[in-house]
Amino acid sequence: MGGHPAIRELVDQRPRSSMAKAVCDRPAGCHGRLRHRYDHWLLAAEPPTMAVAAVLAADPRQTLGMLLMSLSAGGAMTYYFMSREQLATAREESARSTAQAEAAQRHATEAQLKLLETQLEPHMLFNTLANLRALIGVDPRRAQDMLDRLVAYLRATLAASRASTYSLGAEFERLNDYLELMRVRMGERLQFALVLPAELVAQQVPPLLLQALVENSIKHGLEPSVQGGRIDIRAASTGDQLTLQVQDSGVGLQAAAETLSPAGSGFGLSQVRDRLQASYGARATLTVADAAGGGTLVTLTLPLTP
Repeated sequence: MGGHPAIRELVDQRPRSSMAKAVCDRPAGCHGRLRHRYDHWLLAAEPPTMAVAAVLAADPRQTLGMLLMSLSAGGAMTYYFMSREQLATAREESARSTAQAEAAQRHATEAQLKLLETQLEPHMLFNTLANLRALIGVDPRRAQDMLDRLVAYLRATLAASRASTYSLGAEFERLNDYLELMRVRMGERLQFALVLPAELVAQQVPPLLLQALVENSIKHGLEPSVQGGRIDIRAASTGDQLTLQVQDSGVGLQAAAETLSPAGSGFGLSQVRDRLQASYGARATLTVADAAGGGTLVTLTLPLTP
């Protein structure tokens, strides 16, 4: 019988069964054939014993090396598949983040374009031009002043619509031109004041941010009132926070809500919130409340920029 000596030794030392022993005690003529069958049966009957014997008989260093190679190969395969899974997850998260950023950018762009459409709507321009035409023959000097303000307002609005940020100083100047144009139409029914501390003139904010709030104050606060009212626009800073307020002395929140159409009020408060969310996230807030003494107070808080 061939094979490893250790295996052979185990086979030779294994006790034989009574049947095999009786057969092998017969004359030598059949001894070789029976011995061959017995060895074949023994090897086939207990392969685990043979495998263990082979391992025990091998060089310990060789066995250790094979074990280390097996562990290394298993570890490498595990790391490979885990790395592939982690890479796939990272790619999915990156693609999702990119899609969300692109969607937010599109939303901000659409909101800005909608804002520009609101500021340059034909109704507002036609009313202003009609008032200007009436003033030319009655008060040419006032008509000239109104034309200058209209040009300044249009120029500033177009410039702001193309910018990602706008200084508060430029925004307050543009709002002043807008309110002066509205006062030509409303006369003494519209009073207003703008308060901007010198240290905040250069502060950058999203362009046209306050325009919608001022328009809402006029359209839903002052115009429904026979006597009109007053609008105050203020900016202040506390620590690293900027506060912007638009307050009117109009009909108040409840009465203003009744004047809104089912389609809404154009570029309203929800769009302003969306722009704040896109620019500052949770660091910015917008609140609407009844003002003390009547009217409505809208307050924006956002972080100061360096």
